[in-house]
Amino acid sequence: MSRKLKDILIHKSNNLLVQLVRYTFVGGLAFLVDFGLLFMLTEYAGFHYLLSATCSFIIGLLVNYYISAIWVFGPSSYKKGVEFLLFAVIGVIGLGLNDLLIWIFTEKFGIYYMLSKLITAILVYMWNFLGRRYLIFNKEN
Repeated sequence: MSRKLKDILIHKSNNLLVQLVRYTFVGGLAFLVDFGLLFMLTEYAGFHYLLSATCSFIIGLLVNYYISAIWVFGPSSYKKGVEFLLFAVIGVIGLGLNDLLIWIFTEKFGIYYMLSKLITAILVYMWNFLGRRYLIFNKEN
């Protein structure tokens, strides 16, 4: 395995680009969990799409926190309980953005709810990464 690849995948790093690449992988996995649950809860369990979006987002948040705290950012200067609380607050803001934007795209613009989710995921992804990187896992704090 090349040194560059090891730097990106294995070694601890405070490098913004390395963290962004890792967060993209983690976010992608969390998104697959979120997206899959959204579809299953709506189509098979009969939940309203906004309730499904909320439930699936929360499960995706838990997946994202666990892997991000270990692999993407490493430890913060906060105790684990406070760290998770801050991570969750940023996630709840993301959840609000998620539900609001899905609703706007679906109800106001007539976009299919799954396509609305794809558009929304990109915007919420950027909020979540930047918020977590600079507000929780900022090594300068």
